[in-house]
Order: sequence, then C-alpha cells, then structure tokens
Amino acid sequence: MLNNKTILITGGTGSFGNAFTEYVLEHYDPKKIIIYSRDEYKQFIMSNRLKKYSSKLRFFIGDVRDKERLYRAFDGVDYVVHAAALKQVPACEYNPMEAVKTNIDGAMNIVDAALDCGVKRVVALSTDKAVNPINLYGGTKLVSDKLFIAANAYAGSKDVCFSIVRYGNVAGSRGSVIPFFRNIVSNGGTELPITDYRMTRFWISLEEGVQLVIKALSEAKGGETFISKIPSFKITDLAQAILPGCKMPKVGIREGEKLHEVMVTREDSMNTYEYEKHFIVYPHMDWWNESKIQPGGKKIEQGFEYSSGTNTEWLSVEDITERLKLVTEH
Repeated sequence: MLNNKTILITGGTGSFGNAFTEYVLEHYDPKKIIIYSRDEYKQFIMSNRLKKYSSKLRFFIGDVRDKERLYRAFDGVDYVVHAAALKQVPACEYNPMEAVKTNIDGAMNIVDAALDCGVKRVVALSTDKAVNPINLYGGTKLVSDKLFIAANAYAGSKDVCFSIVRYGNVAGSRGSVIPFFRNIVSNGGTELPITDYRMTRFWISLEEGVQLVIKALSEAKGGETFISKIPSFKITDLAQAILPGCKMPKVGIREGEKLHEVMVTREDSMNTYEYEKHFIVYPHMDWWNESKIQPGGKKIEQGFEYSSGTNTEWLSVEDITERLKLVTEH
C-alpha cells in the first residue's frame, strides 16, 4: 500500500526516520519520500548514505513550528509520519516553552496542514511517557496524542485519518541506557550504575517500530493507538549482559523517571483489543463506532494494564546478550 505513494517524515533524519526510509525503499516502490527536518548537515549525511535511492528522495529544511513551510512541504503528499519532537526529558524540563512549541504547537500545525493539503493518512509517534505523565515531555506528548485523535472529528468528508503508534525507548537509541552502559565499558569502567534495582523496560528494535508504523498506515480507520506486544527486561539483567559480573551501585531514580513503562492503562482497558502481535486502543468518542474495529481481536479485561513490570514475556540475561549483538547505536 506504499507503492507509488508520496510519504513525508517529519524529523526524518532521526534514528526512526533513517530506518523507516531505508525499510520502505527496500520493501516497497514509493513515488517519493520527503525528509522534513531542521538540520541540513544530518540531511547531507543521510542523502549520501542513501545515494542509490536519490531519485526517490527529497529533502526539505523546515520546522514543524512553521505552518507555512509545512503547507508547502505537504503539497501532493499522500502519507505523513510525524516523528519530530523534543524528546530529552531534562531539556524539556529546563525549556518548557520550547517543548510546547515543538510538541504541541507543532502537532497542531501538522493536523491543519494535513486537513487542508489533501493528505490521506497521518501516523504520529507517541511514547510510554505520554501515559500517566510525570514530566513535561510526557505531558506534551499526551496533548499531542489527543490532538491527533481528535483531528479525525474535523476531517468531515475529507478522505484522511489520523492514528498513533506508541512504544518506549528503542534499543540503542540516542540517550538511552544501552549506549550509556556501553560508553562506560569502552572507557574502562568496571561498574554500571543502576537507578533502582526494581526497574524494568520493554525491548523494541527499530525494525519492530518501523513495522508498527506501516501496520498503522495500512489498517487505521482513524483515532487508534497501536502498541506492539514485546518482551520486558530488568535493567540489572541488561547490565550483566553488557558487563558480566560487574558491580551495580544504586544511584537513585532520576527526576521524571519511572520504575516501569506502561503502554496501556487500566482506564484505557475498556477500549482496548488484543491481537496476536499488538494491542489497539480505540477512541472513546461519539464520532467513533464499533464497525471500525479491526477483526481478529479480543477485548481485554477491564482493569488490565500493559506494563513492563507485569508483562508475561521476559528476556533473560542470555536473551539480552544475543539481542545486543544486533544493536548498533543510532
């Protein structure tokens, strides 16, 4: 369904944008992929790396804060994947208005441009931090999610739908724990600091994140939140997989950090269906009706919570060791 389509990715030079672009070019025959981002140097690096696909790639310098530029970039676009955001929790706490301008005002600009420019589908990337948020980044992403879900009510007779995919930190992504631990080891460190020995996280690879977005582009009717079913791991087990036998001094939980990642809340359970490899949280709005529910799913029990701390699938130290062989920092 991506063949002969024009696809635009906001924040397209990031780790997701690079992986998504390469995956689509290798598995489909799109008409064009537009990389929309602020950093001309990253665009230069990306264009060189994907030079063999140059006839299919276009690079737009632009910011999601700039509505006029978005309108220009969205001209003739079929699908939009919204990956642009200010993501670093401490940076958002210290620069709250900048986070609001990018993550909330930028989301509003995406919605307006998509509605007015004839875009057919928009998929926005969410985060576990938008679930019961305790920091500003999570708060802005919660608002962003609500904006994209509500945008379906403003589509009217236009052939456009907005949906969301949600996952936590991708394994090996910038600023996450794997490159942090690896950097300590490469510099000769013999101890790996643990914020809390009880801490757990979900494990998702970049390719799994890309495939979830493609599923949303293929199946969404408007307003759904797609969540992959993925294994959990303990942070202490990750440390032992990276540096077996190391000491793990406890350093205390950081501001805005959670013990566990939650993807589906107990409150959302009333509108969530479970499928073989994913969950879908359906909107609870008067413009939504049950005829739009994807077949093959089962409504989950009320009160269910999809948390990395209570997950049914876990990675052992040996499992993590094997998966780490495939993880490169990005």
